[in-house]
Amino acid sequence: MVYTCRYKSPLGEILLAADEIGLTGLWFEGQKYFANTLPEEYVPQETKILTKAKKWLDVYFSGEEPKFTPPLHPTGSVFRQEVWKILLQIPYGQTITYGEIARRMAVMKNTSHMSAQAVGGAVGHNEISIIIPCHRVVGTNGSLTGYAGGIDKKILLLKLERTDMSRLFVPKKGTAL
Repeated sequence: MVYTCRYKSPLGEILLAADEIGLTGLWFEGQKYFANTLPEEYVPQETKILTKAKKWLDVYFSGEEPKFTPPLHPTGSVFRQEVWKILLQIPYGQTITYGEIARRMAVMKNTSHMSAQAVGGAVGHNEISIIIPCHRVVGTNGSLTGYAGGIDKKILLLKLERTDMSRLFVPKKGTAL
């Protein structure tokens, strides 16, 4: 069974979902792919896992790095799961490029090349945003692109983490990356 609850964050309402194993979803209200992995049948009830996720968010939105992670249970292909594991290794307040993740994936797969676009697809379909920190992924040139919650939220999350923003920018529409 999947359980849900809502969390009021400084950036808007968040829907949390969890099963008996761990957190399965964390979406900003109205974001791209909002609740797209939430089954038709779920119970709006706070569980221990959801309570732990809310405590994590309380610490995070207070401007501190949480020293714990609630149990996670993301669902996706093996490739996506591997990309999400890399995302979990990005230090608080730092960023990584899609290309660097692709290079790490190539090493893991013992291949000479991995597509940064494929990595981008996996990053973009991360269902547990913030905790699996897809907002810390940037374009090769430091461009702030591709956040399902919206670029404005990505910027605010990075600023909350006191990320050095001096080398990051939002590209103008139509600009090649």
